[in-house]
Amino acid sequence: MRFRAKIVDLACLNHFSRIINTIAKLAKTCILRLTVCKLYFILSDKVANGGASMWCELSQGNFFDEFQMEGVAAEHNEIYLELVPENLSRALKTAQSAKAVKIKLTNKHCPCLRVAVELPSLSSSSRIVTHDIPVGVIPRRMWNDFREPSVPDFDVSIYLPVLKTMKSVVERMKNLSNFIVIEANLSGEMNLKIETDLVSVTTHFKDLGNPPWASEDGCQSSAQGRDLESMAEARIDIKKLQQLLAGQQVNPTKALCNIVHKRIVHFILLHEEVSLQYFIPAVA
Repeated sequence: MRFRAKIVDLACLNHFSRIINTIAKLAKTCILRLTVCKLYFILSDKVANGGASMWCELSQGNFFDEFQMEGVAAEHNEIYLELVPENLSRALKTAQSAKAVKIKLTNKHCPCLRVAVELPSLSSSSRIVTHDIPVGVIPRRMWNDFREPSVPDFDVSIYLPVLKTMKSVVERMKNLSNFIVIEANLSGEMNLKIETDLVSVTTHFKDLGNPPWASEDGCQSSAQGRDLESMAEARIDIKKLQQLLAGQQVNPTKALCNIVHKRIVHFILLHEEVSLQYFIPAVA
């Protein structure tokens, strides 16, 4: 089992660093799945226990100048590692102006991802700062626990408003309640609501647009044949929503949300070569 990679391009490095920052805000620990073409960051808290789950996928070719890996076996050419993304985020913070960053899986005393940051220096020799990030190797028999979550059969799918606007609304609401209701319909309308014994606050968004899911791939969702005006809603933990919005450093080109009525809210943020899915279960 071997893995080594190198980033030389500064723009790619900073972009990769922003993605890791976003993930560190969403997950205390996560699984890093490495394949020949892609990297995946996976958080699979059991939704049944009220945990959120995340699936972030990026193509290695868009970030790394060199990328070599050998998985656990020829027919299972993948590696699954458990790590604390905050540690990786901190290591990359030292690389803001690096000439190159090398990442390598090592095993001196325990398995580690070694991040070697080559910094420019005034003399001819360059300075290298290394960080060893402890990782756990996930055995093959447990890989199935980290499969891509299936997109639920949603009632409504809608584009999100500008995330900055949504973030400031949610931040104000979070002082009033621990829960927020997201409701939306197929006429491009979405409301964020808070209802407590003392106060009821609603923010309305209009003309957001609904993604053309059904027509694209013929996938049947319960949205088909649905009354365009009727709202699907889910009441969710406001802190989890705030984490998602506050952690956004990727500036998605497309952001949308699927609602399974009273069951789950599924967010999808797309940015060129990165896709981030985040699932927040509804609470009664």
